[in-house]
Amino acid sequence: MTLGQKIRYLRLVEGQLRSLDRPMTQSEVVRAIRSELGQSISQAYLSQIESGARPHLTHHTRQLLARFFKVHPSHLVDDPEGYNPELLSPLGAGGFTLEAWLRSGADQFRRDTDVHDALVALSEYPLARRALLLLHSIIEVPGLVDQLRHTLHPSRPLEGLRDGHAARREARSRRKPS
Repeated sequence: MTLGQKIRYLRLVEGQLRSLDRPMTQSEVVRAIRSELGQSISQAYLSQIESGARPHLTHHTRQLLARFFKVHPSHLVDDPEGYNPELLSPLGAGGFTLEAWLRSGADQFRRDTDVHDALVALSEYPLARRALLLLHSIIEVPGLVDQLRHTLHPSRPLEGLRDGHAARREARSRRKPS
């Protein structure tokens, strides 16, 4: 991400934090810096920074913007080529796989045999990733978990079992004042 992109993103975040529901404009940033920090930066200079015409900041400007946006000054530089701010998991590399993670999770649920056995079964399933994504799709459809459970296990009562959507609806209705 370039310095200009970071400043634009910080204007967006600052606008959200100030309940504007939009990015702060460059002019609003300039006015806020003047009123809140008692220092100034011109809107033209801020525009040059964002457009890339000024790829580097002076020490004073970097400190000023960092204080205003409440970020570390080192954040206000271009990221090196190939930099990724996300933590990259070694999933699939070095022997750490989704299946290994599921087995590890199963160990945490030894006392809950149903969950333990489900995680072990999923870890041993050759298409574990596909099965996990399917499960995600199923829980996203209101009522489908209960329908499938009843279809697959008609003799087991549904009492006490509700999908997440039903549970959320019930929780919301309890929160509403009468």
